[in-house]
Amino acid sequence: MANLVTKDDYKRFKGLSSNGEDARIDQLVRSISALVKTYCGLSFIDYFSTDKTETFTIRELGTDSLFLDEQPIVSITSVKERISQSSDYTTLVKTTPFEYYTDDELGILYRVNDVTPISFPKGPNSVEVTYKSGYENTPKDLELAVYDLITYYLKSEHKKEQSIGSTTITNTNTTSISGDIGFPDHIRRVLDLYKVNII
Repeated sequence: MANLVTKDDYKRFKGLSSNGEDARIDQLVRSISALVKTYCGLSFIDYFSTDKTETFTIRELGTDSLFLDEQPIVSITSVKERISQSSDYTTLVKTTPFEYYTDDELGILYRVNDVTPISFPKGPNSVEVTYKSGYENTPKDLELAVYDLITYYLKSEHKKEQSIGSTTITNTNTTSISGDIGFPDHIRRVLDLYKVNII
């Protein structure tokens, strides 16, 4: 899993020259990269130049579209389907006759017969899709949110209260709908731009 930023990126952004916090920053870069990917439901940069293969179990007749785990779609390497567990996969084509097409931005794969929607075959692992997706580099707005999250944890701003000498500082955090402490608003706004909404 690729980190969304590097320690050196963060230190340049913050104008840091000391090496005293390098070990903590390295750990935070890894942890926050994983946290952001989990929260958003996307890998962002992991599959831009590396294929990801997903298999789909079609439970209902009439299913003519599939939501891929990653988006946006960069390219489709192959789409395969099979009518039973004992049969081989058949590779579909995206040229005449068109057997599928994609909404690249939303990461949706549609099964068609030229222009007419048709169903994927029903059954366990009846469809296999191999594709590339995401971004060559972390989007700049997301990068900024990751830097802010590193600072947020590095300075322990995620804690409700901090004591500095004889002074107690109370941090104001966002409260999620469930009542758990969430991300600060300015960070959440950026992350929510990329968050995949499960329908």
